[in-house]
Amino acid sequence: MKKKLSMLVVPLVMGVMAGGCSGESVREPEVYNLNGTAMGTLVTETIYTTGENPASSVLELLTQTEDKYLSWREEDSDIGKANLQAGQGAAAVNSRTMEYLEETLQLSRDSGGAFDPTMGQLTRLWDVEAENPQVPSRKKIKQYLKESGYEKIHLSNGGTPQVELEEGAAIDLGAVGKGIGCDEAAEFLQKDSQVQGAVVAVGGSVFTLGSKPDQSPWKVAVRDPRGGQEELLGILNLEGETYVSTSGDYEKYFIQGERRYHHILDPFTGYPADAGLISATVVGQDGLISDGLSTACFVLGMEKGAELLEKYHAEGIFVDEKKQVYVTDGLMENFELSASGYVVFPLSP
Repeated sequence: MKKKLSMLVVPLVMGVMAGGCSGESVREPEVYNLNGTAMGTLVTETIYTTGENPASSVLELLTQTEDKYLSWREEDSDIGKANLQAGQGAAAVNSRTMEYLEETLQLSRDSGGAFDPTMGQLTRLWDVEAENPQVPSRKKIKQYLKESGYEKIHLSNGGTPQVELEEGAAIDLGAVGKGIGCDEAAEFLQKDSQVQGAVVAVGGSVFTLGSKPDQSPWKVAVRDPRGGQEELLGILNLEGETYVSTSGDYEKYFIQGERRYHHILDPFTGYPADAGLISATVVGQDGLISDGLSTACFVLGMEKGAELLEKYHAEGIFVDEKKQVYVTDGLMENFELSASGYVVFPLSP
């Protein structure tokens, strides 16, 4: 039996030197780096600014976002309160939480249920990060499936935003939480006029803003899904504001017998998704959506996943079990394959 936890997408910052500025009154930006933890994952920041170092404030903001809005573990968070009220009436939530939930449910509908924010109890039933994880009984899986379903979440946005859950249902925004963290952090940094550029990774979700002083592209690395923790599939060269998220069967998993059981569950079966992909990377203009799309595409597989990407005007990189890498047209010139044993093909809906 084997168990593994690893980061999916990491930023690579190259050419970390301030470009020369001609005017004496113009300050050259300083580069600040920070590695920390928030939202239950590793956070890596590189920020170029002519002002004070905002990296610690970003880390604090991520923690507050998790504790105040998103955490199912915290009974005082918006999601925690909604879950406690399941089957007993509506719970009032912050307007930000309502926006997250509205986006999340729209993605659930657009994906035909392949993305479902009520899979938390099934995820905890599988508990792939346990010391000795085991495949749950079919009976238990069926029971938890009956209690899940995004249709059991009802939103009311008239006056005070409210969330009502049907009995037995529970919300878990883990599949979009890191993307939401990216959205919050990006908004925070954009309000600081002295920040000229940034690349921040929140677990497997990354965002880039602005530019580096030398105007070279941001380098975001995508991990080799069948390589070691530090081995790369390739590099994405990105500019401006962009959001990247990856879902794969190698992030959290255990092996029982000869089969790999990973943490990305199919909402239709209650078992780990098995649509032929081992990795799905999505590049878009919204953290929550990019994060949720990577999960939905992994569940849907190549063909339906490509159709969903087109609907959201997003780009993607899909890797199948034969080590074939499919890249959408909009990323072909931005992606550099570096791992051996893989072949790149165009991906079209």
